[in-house]
Amino acid sequence: MPDPVFDPITGRYLRLSIEGVPHRVYVEEAGQGIPLLCLHTAGADTRQWRGVMTDPEVLSRYRVIAFDMPWHGKSSPPAGWQNAEYRLTTAGYVAQVLAVSDALALARPVVMGCSIGGRLVLQLALSHPERFRAAIGLQAGAHVDPYYDTTWLHHPDAHGGEVCAGVVSGLVGPQAPEAERWETLWHYMQGGPGVFKGDLYFYKVDGDIRGKVAGIDTRRCPLYLLTGEYDYSCTPAETLAVAASVPGSKATIMGGLGHFPMSEDPDRFLGYLRPVLGEIAGQP
Repeated sequence: MPDPVFDPITGRYLRLSIEGVPHRVYVEEAGQGIPLLCLHTAGADTRQWRGVMTDPEVLSRYRVIAFDMPWHGKSSPPAGWQNAEYRLTTAGYVAQVLAVSDALALARPVVMGCSIGGRLVLQLALSHPERFRAAIGLQAGAHVDPYYDTTWLHHPDAHGGEVCAGVVSGLVGPQAPEAERWETLWHYMQGGPGVFKGDLYFYKVDGDIRGKVAGIDTRRCPLYLLTGEYDYSCTPAETLAVAASVPGSKATIMGGLGHFPMSEDPDRFLGYLRPVLGEIAGQP
């Protein structure tokens, strides 16, 4: 057994206002240098970024920051949550990211998100390019063609966490190490009631930007797209379609990976991410 050792990650609770509502948001960070703000997938939390947040090469040049969205992980819902159905909207999601960035006084961070986070990265590059040094979209498409029914994801006759893990289990790449595969699914098993369903409202409905994505100006905010070859939610074809419509964007299809590259196989994913971060670090 190895000697006991702490990961280089520190976590704290941040009290802030999002759209005029008080929140207590859990934030983790590691490393120093260029701020890199990471956005987790639907129904999950910042634990997905453990591989990036413990990589010495990344941490030598980047201050990696990740936060649990309200309702997710260690971030509780706001007071009065029991009186409303949770639904993630584009406006609310953008407000979260900008509020956290402002509260931490991040100066033009790099923003990286996966799945719903990847979709939001496209939205941020489109609507707030001046706020970000670059945008990295993992599994980032302008829309998704629904391939499952979400109406029963919050139902008293079903174990919500296990159902959510079952829905996403096929999205993990077949070459993912066993331990990382099951840890990724464990994150989904722990989601709050109705949270995954509420996130998918953004992913499937409100966040559809097919008619807008071509307006991204990569001269103002460089855009990098990384998608696993086995993803059938945000398919490689959908990612390449976004890249084709955004001049100056750069797309890579990652061999051996699925929908959760940073958590299902961190070592393989870092092999694709490090060159992108190196290129961004060399830009003005």
